[in-house]
Amino acid sequence: MSSLSKSSAATPEGAHAGMLLWALIVGLSFPAVTLLSDGLPPLLLTAIRFAIAAAAMAVVIRGARDRWPGGRGLALYGVMGLCLAGFFGAMFWAAHQVTALSMATLYVSVPLLAYGLGRLFGVERRNGGLVASLLLGAGGALALAWVGAGGAAGGLDFGLAEGLFFLGCGASALYPVLSKWGLERGWLSDSAALRTFWSLAVGGVLIGLLGLAVEPVQALSRITAADLLLVAYLGVFSSGVTFWLMQRGAAVLTPGTVTAYTYLVPFLSMLILFATDPATIGWQWLPGSAAVVLAIASLLRRPRGRPALTPTP
Repeated sequence: MSSLSKSSAATPEGAHAGMLLWALIVGLSFPAVTLLSDGLPPLLLTAIRFAIAAAAMAVVIRGARDRWPGGRGLALYGVMGLCLAGFFGAMFWAAHQVTALSMATLYVSVPLLAYGLGRLFGVERRNGGLVASLLLGAGGALALAWVGAGGAAGGLDFGLAEGLFFLGCGASALYPVLSKWGLERGWLSDSAALRTFWSLAVGGVLIGLLGLAVEPVQALSRITAADLLLVAYLGVFSSGVTFWLMQRGAAVLTPGTVTAYTYLVPFLSMLILFATDPATIGWQWLPGSAAVVLAIASLLRRPRGRPALTPTP
């Protein structure tokens, strides 16, 4: 069995480094997604991505002795899969009715929601310093989103579509909380690779079923060879590797800390924008960038926090 499937987590320092890599991969994935052909069904495409990622992880976990979860573990993977399906379903449905600024504004709630849900499930401790870091990062990410939207005022109108996307954000925040909760109770494998595989497999099936229910399957006939190669890349790296890094980090970091790295994504998108279009560089990007960097730096300086419990048989 490979070293990837043997280790469930890194040291806190290694977990933070992994989440920095996670943010880099996610940030680079957004430009890659724009290269896909227009008119492809997003939910079915996501299901294909997850299937490719799960197949890649299946190679990694082959030979693992505990690769089949128990009844409680399988049920928990089902709930975690529903979290993924709920988020992606809400995101793709709201994308046609909600402004990009509104979605960015609502999405910055995920780390704070993860902290609150973590407190509810008992996997987060009361931590005023962490909350302050999350609020600082949220403010910085919002500032970057506002500048990226051209400084448009009044970008958030809270209606049915926004409410649905906010519920999707809650589902996204619940995913690492459930992973931590199940790991501490011994319901989930102590291998980050196995947890990643089952999350992707169950989530991919549920997202695929949702896609079959609401999207025209014949739209997949428009997919090209270039699209397939891009989807394969996104599946292995943007889904497989990033989920593994998140599962690896969740074993030693708290859900609020793990999800806080989403604040780095708009910052990295800004750097990519500067590299491709230097004329966009301006002082207006500085406050948000400084807030995000300070928030992540404060997380790196924080102690380990709540450790993962030793799984029981």
